[in-house]
Amino acid sequence: MQVNSKIKLPIVPASSMDFLKKIGDNNNREWFNAHKDEFLKEQQHIVDFADGLLSALNVHDVIETPSGKKSLHRIYRDTRFSKFKTPYKTNWSGNFSRATKFRRGGYFFHLEPGNSYIGGGFQAPNAGDLKLIRDDISFDDAPFRKIISSPSFVANFGEIRGTQLITAPKGYAADHEAIDLLRYKQFRMIRKFSDEEVLNSSFVVLADQGYQAMRPFFDYMSEVLTTDLNGE
Repeated sequence: MQVNSKIKLPIVPASSMDFLKKIGDNNNREWFNAHKDEFLKEQQHIVDFADGLLSALNVHDVIETPSGKKSLHRIYRDTRFSKFKTPYKTNWSGNFSRATKFRRGGYFFHLEPGNSYIGGGFQAPNAGDLKLIRDDISFDDAPFRKIISSPSFVANFGEIRGTQLITAPKGYAADHEAIDLLRYKQFRMIRKFSDEEVLNSSFVVLADQGYQAMRPFFDYMSEVLTTDLNGE
C-alpha cells in the first residue's frame, strides 16, 4: 500500500483503547448504558479505521464486505453457553470476506490493550474443504511448504497456526512425510502488534502489509478449493 503524504490515514485513537479498559473495569449493563454516547463515539473511530483497512484491501484484493461498519463485530457477548457472564467484549474486532466463490479465505482484526493482532485463513473449514486441502498436501506438500516457509510469511506470521489432531486423520498414513501438515484442522495466520504500533498513525499501512503477505496462501487455497479433478 503506497501512502500519499497528503492523505490523512484513519487511526485508532488512544481513547478507543482506553474505553476498552473502562469496560473491563465496569462490565455491567448499568455502566454501559450510562456511557452509551461515549461508546458510540469510540466505535465510530473504529469504523473509520476499518474503512481505511477496507480501502487498502481493495487495492490488491476484491472484498465483498461493503463497508467498515459492516465488518465490525458486536460489542455484546453471547453468554448463553459461557460460564463467564460479563455482557460486553473488551476488544474491537471485525472481518472482511473475499469476493466470489473463487477467492477463498478472509481477513480479520482484533484490537485490545496488550493483545492486538490481524489475521486470516480458515477458522472452521467444512469437511469437504478440509479433505481437498489434505488430499492436495498429501499428493505434493512442496508448494504449501514453500509458501509457509517464505521470508515474507515467516517475518509476518512465524508459522501456520490452528488446532491439530493428535493422531493421523482418517484415510492418511501416520508415517506420511507431510503428517505434520495433514493433522491441521484449521489454517490460521496471526500477526501481533504492540499498543504503540496500534496507536501509530501508520497502523493501517502496517496491518495491510500483513494482509498482503497472506495472499500467496489464499491463492494456493483458492486454487485447491475451486479446481476440480480435471484442473478446471
